[in-house]
Amino acid sequence: MKLDTIVNQPVIEAERFVLRPLRRSDQGLIEMHTADRELARMTTRIPHPVPPGSIEAFINRAQSSDRVEDVWSFDGSAQGQPEVMGIIGLTRIDEGQVEVGYWIGKAFRNTGLASEAVRALIAANPLVSSTIFASVFQDNPASARVLTNCGFQYLGDAESFSVARDAAVPTWTYSLKLD
Repeated sequence: MKLDTIVNQPVIEAERFVLRPLRRSDQGLIEMHTADRELARMTTRIPHPVPPGSIEAFINRAQSSDRVEDVWSFDGSAQGQPEVMGIIGLTRIDEGQVEVGYWIGKAFRNTGLASEAVRALIAANPLVSSTIFASVFQDNPASARVLTNCGFQYLGDAESFSVARDAAVPTWTYSLKLD
């Protein structure tokens, strides 16, 4: 029997859901959401199709004590919604600096969930960060609006490799100073 690892990571309250650490039981819903080709294309790390075992490995990394990224599920189960409506994570990049990344399941896009999750994470500041960075693909203006609506400032253009696209894709880079 496999049991969930207890992760030293807070549960963060939002209005319509809680952000909580990943559990092994999230695997099926994460697999369902990440099977969406358009979702995968808007991320750097989700391949399409997702190889067998990838989501289990992702959850194991998220539960590891030596992880470099803290990952939360948008869990709406207390309000009659699914336990995984999206995923948000903070990756440690330097002392006091993190990068936020997120995705939303297709059925929950354009509902304000991403903005609500980013705002909740900023307010909680669970890694006691001084600066949060983010980048989005330039063909994903909805994700850019999430960041600007949450107070992020545009820094410049760059590019990142997308596994699903098997190509370098132009990005917009943003930052938010926390004081």
